[in-house]
Amino acid sequence: MKKNQLKTQVTVAINACNEKKAEELTILEIDKNSGAFTDYFVICSGTNPRQIQAISDEVELRLKRAGVYPNSIEGHKQAEWVLIDYVDFVVHVFSESARKYYDLERLWRSAKKITPAEFTAKPRRAAPRKQVRKRA
Repeated sequence: MKKNQLKTQVTVAINACNEKKAEELTILEIDKNSGAFTDYFVICSGTNPRQIQAISDEVELRLKRAGVYPNSIEGHKQAEWVLIDYVDFVVHVFSESARKYYDLERLWRSAKKITPAEFTAKPRRAAPRKQVRKRA
């Protein structure tokens, strides 16, 4: 998948999490040399089972509208840790206690931690160079 297309899909997931008031939203860019199976983890927390389900439902709904379907979804019924696998990125929606227990940020500490604002910011273009004319 193209990098721009992947970033757009992850941004859709981030926006869905924010819409449902997810807490402690973090993006991990997984190091290519780590042997990982994906490029990004989107990690967030909900305060109760209903909110966790609402966050995961919103992520799934928005990405389906964009024509992107999950490879698998785990944990929706229990709502302690919902994992939505889109192959190139994985969305993790945790309860506070499950997030502390599994501590993916520590487990994947070799990954680059990115805030949602950094991830969704458009890259800056380099300023055009001034042309210098040579005198004859």
